[in-house]
Amino acid sequence: MKSWNTAILLFDGVEVLDFAGPFEVFSRARLTPGVESRRVDDGAPFQVFTVAMDAREVRATGGLRVMPSHTFADTPRIDLLVVPGGFGTRALIEDEPTLEWVRRVSAQAELTTSVCTGAAVLARAGLLKGRRATTHYASYDWLGSLDPTIKVERGVRFVWDGVVTSAGVSAGMDMAFEVVAMRCGEAVAQETAEYIEYRRT
Repeated sequence: MKSWNTAILLFDGVEVLDFAGPFEVFSRARLTPGVESRRVDDGAPFQVFTVAMDAREVRATGGLRVMPSHTFADTPRIDLLVVPGGFGTRALIEDEPTLEWVRRVSAQAELTTSVCTGAAVLARAGLLKGRRATTHYASYDWLGSLDPTIKVERGVRFVWDGVVTSAGVSAGMDMAFEVVAMRCGEAVAQETAEYIEYRRT
């Protein structure tokens, strides 16, 4: 199985668990079960890295400082794109260079996903037009206002309609496990959940 290059977008005001939760799930997934398989990257079905517009330090929610692994200019091929949310998405949906990068990457990727209000970024980029989608419960109406063609689904953990969107914060981990199950099988997803001691919803 070819390893998927998995890019997680970072930006000022990104919610920590929105990006760290999927990072943990994808980076810990292994086709071979057991603790020893996690000590090396051999056989890892996802190669995970973070990407930001430039190389400067990103300040996440709560003041966490994060250095991105790549910039828009030097990122490798991306097979799986994860767009997290957070209060920073309010500014991000007006940032045309970021929206254009998301459009371009999504057109080439195998799969595009979002966590929480990352769905707003996908909506503003035109990637949710006519699709079912979800987001953080406090942002259902906002998401719908960005594109009236979106069918906003409420009270669900994630929605898979070509693009995969998830509810808020911790729901990004459930979304990530669903992607692992889709690509690697349910047994791999469940063993990964057991390894990180996460009870899937």
